[in-house]
Parts: sequence; C-alpha cells; structure tokens
Amino acid sequence: MKTTTPAERDMQMAKATGRDTRTAILKRSIRSNVPLRKAFVQAPRDAASRHGPLAEFVTGRDLRGLKAYLLIVAACSSGKEGWKTRHDSAVWARMMDIDQTATEQAARTGAWRTLRRLQDRNLITCTRTGTEITVTLLREDGSGAPYERPVGQSEQDLFLQIPAAFWTKGYDELVDLPALALLLVVAREKPWSKFPAEKAPQWYGWSADTHERGLKKLMDLGLVERKPHFTKAPLAPSGFIMAYLYQRTTIMRPRKPRKTAAAKPAVTAGTTDRTKNAAKTTSTKTAVPTARRGR
Repeated sequence: MKTTTPAERDMQMAKATGRDTRTAILKRSIRSNVPLRKAFVQAPRDAASRHGPLAEFVTGRDLRGLKAYLLIVAACSSGKEGWKTRHDSAVWARMMDIDQTATEQAARTGAWRTLRRLQDRNLITCTRTGTEITVTLLREDGSGAPYERPVGQSEQDLFLQIPAAFWTKGYDELVDLPALALLLVVAREKPWSKFPAEKAPQWYGWSADTHERGLKKLMDLGLVERKPHFTKAPLAPSGFIMAYLYQRTTIMRPRKPRKTAAAKPAVTAGTTDRTKNAAKTTSTKTAVPTARRGR
C-alpha cells in the first residue's frame, strides 16, 4: 500500500480547490452581482423562436459547459481586460472541477474542449498559446456579436443578475442541470411569477418534466420559494383555479451596493475653540441690529 509522505500531505492541504479558484476569480472582477442578458435564457417576443442559447445546454446535457460559461461572464464582466480573461489550462480545469476526476493532462484537454463548445455556440472566442488559454466574451444571445455591458435600455438589452454568493457559498456545486436552468429562468422574471411546465417546450426549449424537476430541486436547496395563487373560475368545478408563484429566496437575490457615508472633515481642538468663539461673535453682532430694527 502506497504511503503519503508529510511533504505530500502538506502540499495537498495547501493546494487550491475549485471553489477557491472560482472565488478568486470573482474577487478579481470586483462585482457582487453578475449581469447576464435575458436573451440567453429566452429570446425577445418578436423573435421567430423564444428559445435562447440556454436551451442547447439543457438538451445537450452540458452542465459543465453552462457552469463554465456563467463563470466566464462573471470573470469578464468588469471589462478591465477588454471582456477577456486569461488563465493556464490547469487553472481552467480546476475552475471547472475537471481535475477531481482526471489526470492533469486529461483535465487540461477537457477544459479546452469545454471552451471550444462554448465557442461553437458563438458565446465566446478562445485562443491557446502554450498552456495559456485566453477567452473573449461575446454577446449572450449567441449571435456572435461583440460583447458590451448590458444597460437595460431595450428589450434585447435587458439583463438578470446572479449574486456572487451562488459561487462563493458553493451552491454551484449543488445544482444539477435542470435546477441551474430554472434558476436562470426564475431570475429572468419579476418576483412571484408563474412558470407553467406545459409552456416550457414552447417558451424555453426543454420538456415539462425537466422544468418541474428543476423547480423542485431549487426548492429543496432553498434557492427558490413558492406560494399558491387563486383565480376565480366560474366554470371550474371548484369555482377557482390554483397555480404556484415562484421567486428567488434572499440568498439568490442581487446584492444591493453598500452606501458609503460622506467623510467628515477632521476637526482639531484648536479649530473647535476658534469655531465656538466665531459663533459667539456672530451671535453678538447679529443681536444689536435686530434690537434697533425693533425700535
């Protein structure tokens, strides 16, 4: 039986994990929320099909690719590198947790293949120089157009937000593909909306069963909550129709930016005394004219 030396144990304890790597990427981007155009989930109403690029991930069972894409959006969303991010292929592999089940070389190859799939879907471009891979973000609608930060001024430019806690708290490690897809669907709509499973094939491009399993998993994880909604229906046997409304729980809602208090000027003891004396002098001077006007 192979024994592990103390040096090898120390190395394993010191080695960064996939979550460590994802957290470091988010910290570098300096964003508490990651913006993602809603067109990635569902095309605008005037489109020939309502299916967004997300449908290809779900029908292709590409959970690894979807997770990688969302993290790339997070890494590039600050725009500091011109919507690019660059890492060694080993870092990309660790970011995607491929290193947990593959040798180093196989993990590097797996990371490159995952990125190439995203490129084939016109969501990114990727280039490789030696062991370094550079990824450039493209527009989320899969059109291949250059990426620009969404500002929400048109329907094609509306965006949802994913809080960084999704990665830093490890929820990305708990969701399966239906759950992750439905998390984006729920995030796309306003709080307490309906998400009828029978509309999923037409609206999103996946089955009603996938839709229902995704919502159930999100509720089991505490990422989404629901409540019943009753509508009067005179011709229904019960006289009403019940449907569930859903919204994200607090942990998955966008974080509000912290308000910074205005800095107050420093006041020294000498300044305080002079201020008090000046106030007394002003008060005395003001009182005399007031008394004269009273006469």
